[in-house]
Amino acid sequence: MIPITPQRVVFFGVTGSGKTTAAERYAAATGLPLTSVDSDIGWLPGWAERDPAEQLRMVEEIASRDAWVLDSFYRKWSDHLIPRAEVIVALDYPRWLSLSRLVCRTLRRMVLREEVCNGNRESFRRVIAHDSIIRWHFTSFASKRRRIREYQDAGLPVLRFTRPRDLEQWLRSYER
Repeated sequence: MIPITPQRVVFFGVTGSGKTTAAERYAAATGLPLTSVDSDIGWLPGWAERDPAEQLRMVEEIASRDAWVLDSFYRKWSDHLIPRAEVIVALDYPRWLSLSRLVCRTLRRMVLREEVCNGNRESFRRVIAHDSIIRWHFTSFASKRRRIREYQDAGLPVLRFTRPRDLEQWLRSYER
């Protein structure tokens, strides 16, 4: 059963679905502490990935708290986080929607030289790189959608949104 105002919340979905924006809004509305996985756990300056053992240590520390919001999670440490979550907010949008959002966001960041995290910025070189965010969307799309259904089938507390307007309605219920 999902509490009326969950205190340990993780957002999950395909790349470009809007997890970070939704997590930021939920955390602001509820006053819960937000952890941005890419900024706070995953990436260091120069697009260097933080040591996996250090990531796991950080996640275990966060998961042990009574209240938290994470804007995503990495599969390699999900077993340490998911059992503590009161709800997994799953953004399960169609590819055309998440991909169009991702491409627009990436282009905006490139043109405006917006910081992504920890001084890292999108560039044409990053967009065409082997590990580009757009390539990652294609690589991970089916498996992330499958995992959402697996979490539901396993009886985990999943709120699955297939339309942005339904997520919007849910978020607004906390922003009043």
